[in-house]
Amino acid sequence: MCSGAPFNSGKRIIFYAMRYLRAQFEITGTESESLLSLSRDVLVSLASDAGFESFAEEDGHLAGYIQEDLFDADLLASQLEAFPIEGVSVSYTLEKAEDKDWNALWEEEGFPPIVIDDLCVVHDLKHDVPPGILYKVEVLIDARMAFGTGNHATTRLMLSTLLREELSGLRVLDCGCGTGILSIAASKAGASEVVAYDIDEWSVENTAHNAELNGVSNIEVLVGNVSVLSHVSGLFDVVLANINRNVLLADMGAMREVLSSKGKMILSGFYDEDVELIVAEAQRIGLTLQSRLSEDNWSILSFSS
Repeated sequence: MCSGAPFNSGKRIIFYAMRYLRAQFEITGTESESLLSLSRDVLVSLASDAGFESFAEEDGHLAGYIQEDLFDADLLASQLEAFPIEGVSVSYTLEKAEDKDWNALWEEEGFPPIVIDDLCVVHDLKHDVPPGILYKVEVLIDARMAFGTGNHATTRLMLSTLLREELSGLRVLDCGCGTGILSIAASKAGASEVVAYDIDEWSVENTAHNAELNGVSNIEVLVGNVSVLSHVSGLFDVVLANINRNVLLADMGAMREVLSSKGKMILSGFYDEDVELIVAEAQRIGLTLQSRLSEDNWSILSFSS
């Protein structure tokens, strides 16, 4: 759980929490830096296909993170056995990922205000909005172990696209809410109700905490994966998801089931080269592509039902 003083947001928080495993990969068979770099890129691709959601360089090794209940040792083994670079092999050790604040130093220093297309300004508790900044929506973020401050291209793309929509009176679903930045922005832009969920307990607490900081009271926060939608009644006018490609491909069908007949689904969290896969799945479940944007090789897609 995240550190800091306890808070009472007055919002319902239901726990369907999930844990992560950490795999530390060992690449052998090459001393060439260029080939090692290529091998890591290939490994990330293969491990992503096996369900790994994020990767980091830790102690000179590549570490990958995956939901504990999604880990398939046989699938990962088959991916690594077919490693396509001659002479290179990959092994790994596995452990439960520690629930700790990986970003403690960054959080202590904070981040400067981020302005997105004169539509939104995002800032933390340590920085005020500079005078003369133009924006329609202000979001205050106290990031506690959660993704989503506006620093990442996908968050900026999501905010820019979301805030160009007319949200007044609409019901919004935020899948993988992180800090709650998209939920809060939607609420401040006029959404009548927002339901948000995330697999991480600390992200859910952070969303509720940030909603309280922003004076937002119409966000309901759930802990769990897409299966929590079975506990939610009614349809949504806008569905937001800034999530890993593989999770999106697995979850889009369930998201589609709760999208209204004239609704919009806005998706990011994947690379430009993944667009064809996302579009194909969207079309399969009856969605129509409306727009596509890209920044730093990250894409965002908007679909209508």
